[in-house]
Amino acid sequence: MPTDPLTDADPTPSSPVSPADIRAAATVIGPHVITTPTFAIAGSDIGVPAVGTVVFKLELIQQSGSFKARGASHAIATRSISAAGVVAASGGNHGAAVAWAARRFGHDANIFVPTISSPTKVDRLRSYGATVHQVGAVYAESLLEAERFEAETGASSVHAYDDPVVVAGAGTTGLEFDAQAPDLDAVLVSCGGGGLIAGISSWFGDRIDVVACETHTTTAYAAALEAGEPTKVEVSGVAADALGATSIGAVPWAALQANDVASALVDDDAVVEAKDFLWDRFRIVVEPSAAVPLAVLRSGAWQPASADATVGVLLCGANTALS
Repeated sequence: MPTDPLTDADPTPSSPVSPADIRAAATVIGPHVITTPTFAIAGSDIGVPAVGTVVFKLELIQQSGSFKARGASHAIATRSISAAGVVAASGGNHGAAVAWAARRFGHDANIFVPTISSPTKVDRLRSYGATVHQVGAVYAESLLEAERFEAETGASSVHAYDDPVVVAGAGTTGLEFDAQAPDLDAVLVSCGGGGLIAGISSWFGDRIDVVACETHTTTAYAAALEAGEPTKVEVSGVAADALGATSIGAVPWAALQANDVASALVDDDAVVEAKDFLWDRFRIVVEPSAAVPLAVLRSGAWQPASADATVGVLLCGANTALS
């Protein structure tokens, strides 16, 4: 069972983010972000008899529609921002968060997104006043264009996940979850470039099992585990607009290795089924990437060691059309 994080030792020094960093980030961003709620249900009631209790954290109602608001607001609030404003590359959610945080703190935002980004996410970027540049087929190509823009204009870059300040902000999700559900034995988290799960695993350390959930066509972390280091992968499928990083970030990789994070993979059909289940059972709308942890649980791709375990499932975003 989890112990008190305020008295636990920080994880191994090789981790780039500590619980102390996350506590400090929570103090900075507390006035700006939402403390998102949780609810618990018996595993047998949602088709997961191998789990005693499932606790959902509804991060989908966060500012800008996803957990990304935490890292973006932490970075923009704690750094000196150029007169040219901020620039970011994103599959959509990070861009929306940066655009939202930039407006909140009085800065211009230029956001670069790939052509696979959903129109819903692009519209949300524009609703926050960002200038949107839709270039490149995948996130990595948009990132190159964002870096070129940064070099030309001097705009301040906010990386989606490969930045310890952003990771510390994302880690406040874990701090909250721990306080709301102190009996967690494990937590399942979607993984793209790795910023969210790096932050959450840096909070929990080895006190509970932390599982990185990906699809078979978005495997940045699973491929890195197999290779023993970050490696490039091809990305596609229903969750690619949010989990479409072609490699795990260096900062997240260091954190995930330090905290011994497990990996679980599911196919697209299981993700769609989980997404539909959340709507049918709870009237909760999530984007496909946010349904991946529940898909892992419902498909049996990962199971806890004990049938009476309490397992957290993070629903990390809802930037999607109702249809």
